Amino acid sequence: MSFIRTFEGDIKPDTLGFTYSHEHIICRPPYWVEKGEDDLLLDDYESSKKDVLDFKNAGGKTIVDATAIDYGRDVESVARLGKETGVQIIGTAGFNKSFLWTAQLTRSHREQLGEYETYGQWIEEASVQQLTQHVIREVEEGLEGTSYRGGQVKFGTGYNRITPLEIKTIRAVAQAHHETKAPVHSHTEAGTMALEQIEILRQEKVNLHYVSFGHMDRNPDPYYHEQIAKTGAFLSFDGVAKIKYYPESTRINCILELVKKGYADQILVSGDTARKSYYKHYDYGLGLEYIISKWVPRFIEEAENRGFHGQELIDKFFISNPARCFRFK
Repeated sequence: MSFIRTFEGDIKPDTLGFTYSHEHIICRPPYWVEKGEDDLLLDDYESSKKDVLDFKNAGGKTIVDATAIDYGRDVESVARLGKETGVQIIGTAGFNKSFLWTAQLTRSHREQLGEYETYGQWIEEASVQQLTQHVIREVEEGLEGTSYRGGQVKFGTGYNRITPLEIKTIRAVAQAHHETKAPVHSHTEAGTMALEQIEILRQEKVNLHYVSFGHMDRNPDPYYHEQIAKTGAFLSFDGVAKIKYYPESTRINCILELVKKGYADQILVSGDTARKSYYKHYDYGLGLEYIISKWVPRFIEEAENRGFHGQELIDKFFISNPARCFRFK
């Protein structure tokens, strides 16, 4: 019987409800701490909580927190926030991308992982098997020594390249997926290298129906999207509201192109809201309520104007597709 793993335990997929598939709620990424990039530090509990409550009050039920160990998770705080707001949280085991790994390990991570200087040193010196066992522990026992278990496993690669250490983490995450049956999530920098990632996953005999590829709207190429969709994988359009990259019209066009080609059941939508300036209650940004309150009505209108049933598509993107994507196989 399939299930979805949240911080509050395993649930039936049909109880997931309206879901954001890729967000960051509370985190202090060591790399950005060292660089002094305060905008990328989501470190005020009450501000994060107010935005999550806005999401809940607008009709949201579940948030996938895509923050991996190398991106400064605060597992206990996110879990407490979920309890206090009543929003279900899915946590993430695994890794992000290699340029973040130049950062110094935090003291707690040194205690947990060993006396390495940086995340890169840890990944380089550990074997694939050791990294696999680390990811398995995060899914089966708990994230960073807590009792809150990961509900997906993650890897990432950089812009237009995959480094040897990233290949190592892809293989470790793939093997942890086989052992735990957890769904897999991929970070693609600016939407690149998904097809190359797929080649490695196929070498590891991963069924791509259990994989979601993030940041697809950062590379608004319908041909490229179709090649990924043909594998059976999920495509996450998780940059909603980030007009600095592309207008919403570009994002919506890419989504509707996939719908037209028959891939509506493989689309996820979210905001990857990872800066203070994106949050309403940190720095007056659009906030976690924006997608539900503003983007969804616009999408429905545009879909209807093109002959699609807008509300049915929204139900797929935010309810039924996440219920399939995030289930343990």
